[in-house]
Amino acid sequence: MCSPGEAPPGPAPAGDLPPEWETDDERMAFLFSAFKQSREVNSTEWDSKMAFWVGLVLARGRRRGAVRTCLRELQNGFERRGSVPLGLGTVLRELLRRGKLQRESDFMASVDSSWISWGVGVFILKPLKWTLSSVLGDSKIPEEEEVLIYVELLQEKAEEVYRLYQSSALSSHPVVALSELRSLCAGLCPDERTFYLLLLQLQKEKRVTILEQNGEKIVKFARGLHAKVSPMNDVDIGVYQLMQSEQLLSQKVESLSQEAEKCKEDARSACRAGKKQLALRCLKSKRRTERRIEELHSKLDAVQGILDRIYASQTDQMVFNAYQAGVGALKLSMKDVTVERAENIVDQIQELCDTQDEVAQTLAGVGINGLEVDSEELEKELDSLLQDSSKDSLDLPPVPQKVLSAPISDAELEAELEQLSVSAGDLAQKTPSASSEPKTALGLNL
Repeated sequence: MCSPGEAPPGPAPAGDLPPEWETDDERMAFLFSAFKQSREVNSTEWDSKMAFWVGLVLARGRRRGAVRTCLRELQNGFERRGSVPLGLGTVLRELLRRGKLQRESDFMASVDSSWISWGVGVFILKPLKWTLSSVLGDSKIPEEEEVLIYVELLQEKAEEVYRLYQSSALSSHPVVALSELRSLCAGLCPDERTFYLLLLQLQKEKRVTILEQNGEKIVKFARGLHAKVSPMNDVDIGVYQLMQSEQLLSQKVESLSQEAEKCKEDARSACRAGKKQLALRCLKSKRRTERRIEELHSKLDAVQGILDRIYASQTDQMVFNAYQAGVGALKLSMKDVTVERAENIVDQIQELCDTQDEVAQTLAGVGINGLEVDSEELEKELDSLLQDSSKDSLDLPPVPQKVLSAPISDAELEAELEQLSVSAGDLAQKTPSASSEPKTALGLNL
């Protein structure tokens, strides 16, 4: 993008620019002018112009999906009627200060990696003046060719690479060849330089580790989304070599299968042409090829069996580690718990429950006046009252049925009283044990 001999991208499309870009010449003339040397001269105008260009620069990088940019590329992208913004250098310095941008050279220096110089000059050291400028803290405008990185966009794309690997068939193996990973990320990384920058970001986050083995570069990913990758060890290298052997054997078997099929077709053609000897030679060649295929199949089965055992052992190791961690956590949680203490606590709980029941029974047996009352005595008294009430109900006179429609006169009352006296006298004569005193009293009253 900003490398020597590489043409910078063209101007930004009109739809990606703000509305005043084509309609407000006065506003754009102000925005295209250089920044004042000091913000204190007019902080409002300085902040307004800075906010405009900061948002536009960051939006351009995200829209294009490119993690790298430079001053020349931005000047070309924001060209308007033959003019370029004069304050872009100040804007880039501000973005560097805020951490939104980072020099590519500084980013590579921040990653402890021994493979930066791999490939055909993918990472070329920057000119000495840029290095000295970074070391001495020079605040001059960045050089037009100095490559800058969008920090947030680089982190997001590195995350996409990691998720792409996790969702692919390559994630079934602990390690993967760098060339295979490059092919997998071809649609995500437009160029090889960006691909290596993304790997550097993942290595910086300790999610990948890369090693060169016999001239081949292999990558090891962390097994979980939030896990840290472990260093490359002999097991990883051995597994990678077995994977390479499996791949070579599979390719050889495929090639020999095609060769055997060709021999079979040649034998048929020779038979049709009446060339019996040629057909026999083709069949013999086919038999030899099939025997080689069987031998390769047996070797391939052995390699695959070893890989399966290795994967099973790794799974067993993970389960063992999980069990071990679980035992440790269980020991900590059961540290102060014993059978004796548990029995003691249960006894205390039972004793407290019994005490609570006794208290409840005691409170329930107390009367309003504070005296205890026997419930059996109360029931006997209630039965006696019921029996008495039933007897009283049998001795009661019948309820008069006569309805009083008018006041009773004195004559009527005397006649009724005389009738009652006669009735009472007859009742006394029929009762032998009755005394004569009531008769006298009754006669006196009459």
